[in-house]
Amino acid sequence: MVTGRSPLPENILNRHLRTFMSHAAIPTLVDDMVIGPVVVPKYTNEFWTSRQRQASSIHEISYRACFKPQLPRFFIDILTRKGDVVYDPFSGRGTTIIEAGLLGRDVLANDANPLSRIMTEPRFFPPDIAAVEKRLAAIPRSRDGATIDLSMFYHPDTEKEIVALRNYILNRKANCRDDMIDRWIAMVATNRLTGHSKGFFSVYTLPPNQAVSQQSQQRINQKRQQTPEYRDTHKIILDKTKSLLRKLSRVEKKDLTRAGKKACLLTGDARSTPDIPDSSIQLTVTSPPFLDIVQYREDNWLRCWFNGHNEETIGKQITMARTLDEWTGVMAAVFRELYRITLYGGYVAFEVGEVRKRTIRLEEHVIPLGITAGFTCEGVLINQQIFTKTSNIWGVNNMAAGTNTNRIVVFHKS
Repeated sequence: MVTGRSPLPENILNRHLRTFMSHAAIPTLVDDMVIGPVVVPKYTNEFWTSRQRQASSIHEISYRACFKPQLPRFFIDILTRKGDVVYDPFSGRGTTIIEAGLLGRDVLANDANPLSRIMTEPRFFPPDIAAVEKRLAAIPRSRDGATIDLSMFYHPDTEKEIVALRNYILNRKANCRDDMIDRWIAMVATNRLTGHSKGFFSVYTLPPNQAVSQQSQQRINQKRQQTPEYRDTHKIILDKTKSLLRKLSRVEKKDLTRAGKKACLLTGDARSTPDIPDSSIQLTVTSPPFLDIVQYREDNWLRCWFNGHNEETIGKQITMARTLDEWTGVMAAVFRELYRITLYGGYVAFEVGEVRKRTIRLEEHVIPLGITAGFTCEGVLINQQIFTKTSNIWGVNNMAAGTNTNRIVVFHKS
């Protein structure tokens, strides 16, 4: 952990935004949000896009409800220095901490879903492609089929290969013999279980960030008049490995490995993280679960099966508040914990999204939570990702349907 650092200058975010505004091709809309007695500045513009700097290929792991790497990069670049600690309490596929590792920062992460660590940890240790190929060759391809009905997803021979992979991975883990090559293979296989192209193990189904039920897949097959074709699982894993590594430079691999060796990846409740010391985090960038709009348990049942986890048990661990009062109660406790672990001079960038058909603006509820915990609210950034010179971008009640926005509340511990 970083100790004895000189703090970043006060209001560095606002200074950066003023600089951005003076050079931006499109004027930044600046207005105020009034939340009770508090007035908070709100900035709307296209602060980052996927075209500004193409994200590293190592991020290309599908996961439900994840933000693009350009979002955490924006805040990491401005609000941290190399060697600072960056944290995400709702880590998901690990976008924040992978991007932080690529930028030479130290990392901490937490997520109640153990799949998060499975999808994140191996990418800090990019393997040699030949080593992955050699390990795959040592895993038998054909054994028994699954003990659950997966015939609607997989050709019988593909299913046997998946079961063989699963048995190998779980046996290695149970005997404490799994290494990062095994974990890399497990990660890639988990990500290739279902999808809508021949780059996945399954017949055509929903996008790879969610898995339908057996019954739903049967209906998809009937509607499309399709039956599962054989897919070479080892070739698919190797091809995806090459794709994930294709844009990684030698320096980036070195920075990822350095961060990975020091990383702390927790699996627990973001409201209580006793493994994280007081005043140790310079920046948190996160996107919490948004009420009940994402069904993590239902989306991940097949991934849980493959990795030997019980989706019912995991589902009970994941916060799925069904009312706004429940959600704010949970997030109030999260903010108290974030205040404890944030350095004086540190920041929290809290992405809140838009939920319930934009009838709920979560920033209006998040700002009081952060202030009550002890933070100062520096402002709200609305990143509008569809800008045209001819659009009336400010006349649509802050981003109507058809746009792609991020809404981030930024807090400072001063």
